[in-house]
Amino acid sequence: MKKQFTILLSFLLMMGMVNLSYGAEKGYNSQKLYKQMRLNNLIDFNAFNDAIEGFNKIKDRKKDIITIIDFTKPSTEKRFYVLDLKNQNILFDSYVAHGKNSGGLVPTSFSNKVGSLKSSLGFYLTENTYFGKNGYSLRLDGLEKGINDKAMERTIVLHGANYVSEKYADSVGRLGRSWGCPAIPKTISKSVINTIKDGSVMFIYGNDKEYAMNSSFIGEDPSA
Repeated sequence: MKKQFTILLSFLLMMGMVNLSYGAEKGYNSQKLYKQMRLNNLIDFNAFNDAIEGFNKIKDRKKDIITIIDFTKPSTEKRFYVLDLKNQNILFDSYVAHGKNSGGLVPTSFSNKVGSLKSSLGFYLTENTYFGKNGYSLRLDGLEKGINDKAMERTIVLHGANYVSEKYADSVGRLGRSWGCPAIPKTISKSVINTIKDGSVMFIYGNDKEYAMNSSFIGEDPSA
């Protein structure tokens, strides 16, 4: 019987009818993954835990890739991370700008309102690409009602910008700021966009108690 079961399981795996990849059914374990990927000197665990908790709840995602933006850090520090969860690889670790009305060096105010010129926290799914006034850009679909669901209406997209660079930060004391979009260095923007487009998850993390209280994606005990 055991041998027959093994043969049947092998056949189902070969046919793609069963998926035993890590995290496929029950979701990724943030503590285990954090240690295995050696992220302790790169990403704050609270940000990572929230990101994975929400990622596991998003059924429409098409990739095991997540982008985490940590807006608790100043813009002079790298706070933009693209992670391949399935293969446990760090794909990108770079700088990212926040909205001009969200704050100077560190963003402290966030909004979902059209015309606010502020960043919005929470979970997004990446959409398609297009060429706009900021060049090659990636549309973002905000998944959280009242928090970031006006991202499309506000044209909140991922794009490259010349004001996002170490040289700019060294000369001004901070990165330049966007109109609410997460803007990244021009030098990597095309590669990043092509990696995360079409259905990957993006999570923007920040110091905001109101978000933590109202998000339906986070809130579980990380030790559970």
